[in-house]
Amino acid sequence: MRIGLVGLGKMGANMRTRLRAGGIDVVGYDRNPEVTDVASLEELVAALPEGERLVWVMVPAGAITQGVVDDLAGLLSPGDTVIEGGNSHYLDDGKHAAALAEHGIGYLDVGVSGGVWGLENGYGLMVGGDAALVERALPVFDALRPEGPRDEGFVHAGAVGAGHYAKMVHNGIEYGLMQAYAEGFELLEAKDIVTDVPGTIKAWTRGTVVRSWLLDLLVKALEEDPSLEQISDWVEDSGEGRWTVDEAIDSAVPLPVISAALFARFSSRQGASPAMKAVAALRHQFGGHSVRPSTPGA
Repeated sequence: MRIGLVGLGKMGANMRTRLRAGGIDVVGYDRNPEVTDVASLEELVAALPEGERLVWVMVPAGAITQGVVDDLAGLLSPGDTVIEGGNSHYLDDGKHAAALAEHGIGYLDVGVSGGVWGLENGYGLMVGGDAALVERALPVFDALRPEGPRDEGFVHAGAVGAGHYAKMVHNGIEYGLMQAYAEGFELLEAKDIVTDVPGTIKAWTRGTVVRSWLLDLLVKALEEDPSLEQISDWVEDSGEGRWTVDEAIDSAVPLPVISAALFARFSSRQGASPAMKAVAALRHQFGGHSVRPSTPGA
């Protein structure tokens, strides 16, 4: 099976490698000439066998994704399918699907989780779209997802938009989990009764009810920098948390934990906070997100 992959950044490049290791022939395109396989989208499409071509788009959400979808609409043929795997807002998926449908081109939206560790561990995949298109793309999804039962790492979540909606909620939960670990770290640091804070958190990684991969990553961050002195407490938010809270307001669903975690990120931009250093460290560990170096005395 051969597919096209547009966008070879942190996630896209690792996905290309994992797909190839899983027996999928990948033609990748990126504007960076050092990583691309072909020089243009036109060359990418020409390199794929005609008839039910698959092109996975893995570029930043918003205008860049819109531009790639628009370009592909003019290059692909009826029966081909675009798979959009970026962190797009789910309402954009309906627009993309409708525009491509005018050309007879199918559309799937995929929420992808796994960050920079997905190459080794596999990616959690949440897919929205027509069941027949999902079935066609299953070899690709199987190569990307973690080893083991398919339903433990992959779901056809529903119609177009469901994949990105599920990923949005997933990321909202992630906000809350990271904030809880971070606040626990700050409370342990606040009093000298606990003399080994990194060791205490590491002890929680086996046998306790709060163990998780995120906790493992916090331990890794503390092993690299026990007091997180090298990391600023400034924490960005990439959009999904805001969208999750917006949806909660529209649906009258109370989200006190996720909302508080989002607002804590806003507060991180106003003054020093050990908890937000921990959140920044976690984002760097699981997703390779950039961190700001700490300033003297911070």
